Formats: sequence, C-alpha cells, structure tokens
Amino acid sequence: MSSPFSRSAGSVTAGPVTSGSDDGSATAGMAPAQETFSLLSRMEISELDETSRAELARRCRWQGWESRHMSAAKAAELIQDGMTVGMSGFTRAGEAKALPLALVEKARREPFSITLMTGASLGNDLDGQMADAHMLARRMPFQVDPVLRRAINAGEVMFIDQHLSETVELLRNHQLSDMNVAVVEACAITADGGIVPTTSVGNSASYAILADKVIIELNLESPAALEGLHDIYIPQMRPSRQPIPIVAPDSRIGTPYIPIDPDKIAAIVLTCGHDSPSSCAPGDVDTQRIAGHLVELLKQEVVLGRLTPSLLPLQAGIGSMANAVMSGLKDGPFEHLTMYSEVLQDSTFDLLDAGKLDFASGSSITVTEERGRTLWKDLERYRDRLILRPQELSNHPGIVRRLGVIAVNTALEFDIYGNVNSTHVCGTRMMNGIGGSGDFARNAQLSVFITKSLAKGGDISSVVPFASHVDHTEHDVDILVTEHGLADLRGLRRVSVPS
Repeated sequence: MSSPFSRSAGSVTAGPVTSGSDDGSATAGMAPAQETFSLLSRMEISELDETSRAELARRCRWQGWESRHMSAAKAAELIQDGMTVGMSGFTRAGEAKALPLALVEKARREPFSITLMTGASLGNDLDGQMADAHMLARRMPFQVDPVLRRAINAGEVMFIDQHLSETVELLRNHQLSDMNVAVVEACAITADGGIVPTTSVGNSASYAILADKVIIELNLESPAALEGLHDIYIPQMRPSRQPIPIVAPDSRIGTPYIPIDPDKIAAIVLTCGHDSPSSCAPGDVDTQRIAGHLVELLKQEVVLGRLTPSLLPLQAGIGSMANAVMSGLKDGPFEHLTMYSEVLQDSTFDLLDAGKLDFASGSSITVTEERGRTLWKDLERYRDRLILRPQELSNHPGIVRRLGVIAVNTALEFDIYGNVNSTHVCGTRMMNGIGGSGDFARNAQLSVFITKSLAKGGDISSVVPFASHVDHTEHDVDILVTEHGLADLRGLRRVSVPS
C-alpha cells in the first residue's frame, strides 16, 4: 500500500514491523534504543503535504483536533509511573503503534512502570519491547509474545489471565484499578469527537469511555472502508441492565463509532502503519484429517435432525490449527453459514469467497500477509457481510448461548476424562492465556476442542492420563478431535470406576 505521508525519518516504507527474531532477540547489529527509534520513525507522521492534508480532513472531522495534535513523545509524557493504561489491540490487530514505542523510549531514559490492559495480544512486537524496557508491572488479559512470556514466567511481570468477556466488567464495577489513560488507534474521528476504530474493537470502547484521558492515534494509512464496519454498544450498569438485543450474527444494535466526551481527548498522534500479519501456517495433512473428522460429525448432526445444513453460528479460536480446520468447511455440504466469533481470520474470507458463509461477526480482523495484500484493497466488497463488536459482546456468554454457537478451540492437551488445558505447559509455564475459549466452551451448543496428538516434534503427547492444568473441565467439553479421530463425550459418564 503506497502512502503520501511523510515520516519523521524521511521516506521509509510503512509495513508490518518486527523488532526481533522468533526467540525475541533484538535485530542483529542494532541496539534496543536505536531499534525503537527506527520503528517509531516509521510509524509517526511529522509533516503533511497537500495530499495528506486532504486525507486528514476526510478522516478527522472534529474541529478541535489541532489543539490536541502532538508527537508520540509528548503524548507519552501524559502517562506516569503507577498509572493504569488501556490500549486498543486484539490479536495483533488495531493496536496503537507509535505511543507504545514512545513509552519504551521514555522508560529507557527514566524508568517507570504501568498496569497495561488491552483487548488481547498486541502486534508489531510491542508487548515484547515494553517487557524488555521493564515498564510493565501488570499485564492483562492475554498475550502471545515470547519476550513477555519469559518475563511472566520469571515473575518479572504480574500477568492476570482472564476470560476475555470479563475484563471490562471488572473495570466497570471498580473491581480493578480505575483507568487513567486510554490509547486507541482510529481510522477516523467524527465531528462530535467519536472514535472510529481500525481493525479491532476489543475493549477499546469501554477503555475510552471509562478513562480519565484519551490519546488517539489517527492512522491515516488504515483502510478508509473500515468506517461503518463497527457496532459499538455498551451494556448498562447492573442491576438495571437491559437485555442485549443481539438475536443473530448480523444484528446491529449500536453506533459505528465510540462515543466519548471530546473534552477527554488529551492528545491526537498522527501515524502511518500496518498491523502485524497473522503467522498462521497453511493446513497440513493432520489438520486436514481433523477438519475431515469435524465435517463428518456435523454431517451426522444434520442427518439426526440436530442441525440444519446451515448449521449454527460458528466460532473459531485464533491460530493455525483452528484456522485451517475452519477453512476445511469449504469442502463440506453446508450452505448459508454464519459466524459469531472473536477473530476473523483467513478462513472467514475463504468461506465468504467460496459462497459458503453469508455473514461474520467478530471483534477483530487478523489475516496473513498474503490474504492482507488483497483484502485491505478490496475491503469494500465485504462490508455488508461483516461486523466488528466490543469483545464483551463477541464473547458474551448469554449471546453465545442464545445463538447456539458451534465453538472450535485449540487445546494444549486434554486428558482421558475430558478435561482441557489451554494455558500452561507442563502445568506451570504460562503459554498465552485462556483468551475467549472459556466464554464459548461453557455456553456453546457444541463445544469442540482440537489438537494434534503429538507436540514438540513428536516428543510430547497431547493426550494424557490427567491434564497438568485444567482450564475447561469435563463439564464444558463436548467433542475432542485429533488427526486420529473424534471422541463424542455427550451423554457419557466421565468418572473413574473403582476396580
């Protein structure tokens, strides 16, 4: 995607940025501070030419914006030691990109630490860079970064692993520290100061509404077609909360922007960057077999009259395996499918393109680089078949149960009693977090967990006598699938019998 915008270090091509190798090491030959400056210079816009000013006028309709415009470094000074900060971002999509890097630079000059809350994982290696700068005292509710993971397992960062539907409920009811600053990436700002998110909603809406101050990163390189895709609805406070009127995946019940008091906008930073692409690997023989077993199960459910050929709304966990298995539904006899999920991955667009999927609701769009090359240029043609919602709605237990979702999530391991471990390697080492799997597993009409039977190149079995850590008890699990077959646990007794 070409760009007319100038950046603070000159003409550097914007694109997915990575600050290290898979093991989190810094790029060879570049010190961490130099690397951070290089990344920041790629993200932040410093000068506007005539073309870019016209684009800015289209994106930013709020008249007061110029009085709040400032550099990422200056905006970073609004965040002080001990604060609770909420950032946009859900599964490496829609995160603020320049401000976190400015905070890393600040932390290396003058050490400080914050409690960081997001929707889920951040992209562009931001979690790892912030952990490496020792600026994270607490982090919630989900992450996937190897550098941050090591800091968590070493006890350097307190990680609070939460169901993704619960974080803002706890915040809203003052069971967590009040939010000082929200940092939200936007593709546009409305005339009333409303924030139009980019490729994810996550927890951004509630963070912006609840925070004392809001910093907006206006990403002028985000697709303009994103505007109108979002459906922002905030549940009322208990005990007077009304039913949430989502009765189908395509229900629209809110606004296409985050409504906030514009007086809370403390800074607007102009940026020009891309989300990190998904690292999902293509399907292999084993995932094809897993998909085949699942397709056969669903076909049988139709024969038995439990499902129709359009099934029920689908949910798929993030990652290579769930994505590959969901893509396998293209080869099934199902038509007019719908999706009510968290993350819309490559498989979502595979099914849309194949004419199998009519509509998809999620909280973020996270696709591979290959898919992104066509999707972001052609997003307009999918607009009437997509919605992005806050994650407390995409993962809401009541809505999941109302719609009868078919949930497909990935397990680290499961045991012969039907218990599933999603989070801890060998029971003690945090991997990523529970994410939304628990929101869906307990409330889905059909709760499916998938895994290859062997991990670590065949050295470790994913099927064990008793799981080393249990995230989803036998009561929440209906179907277990590996490449070797499928276990339908519905209606079975799952207790040991004395000899």
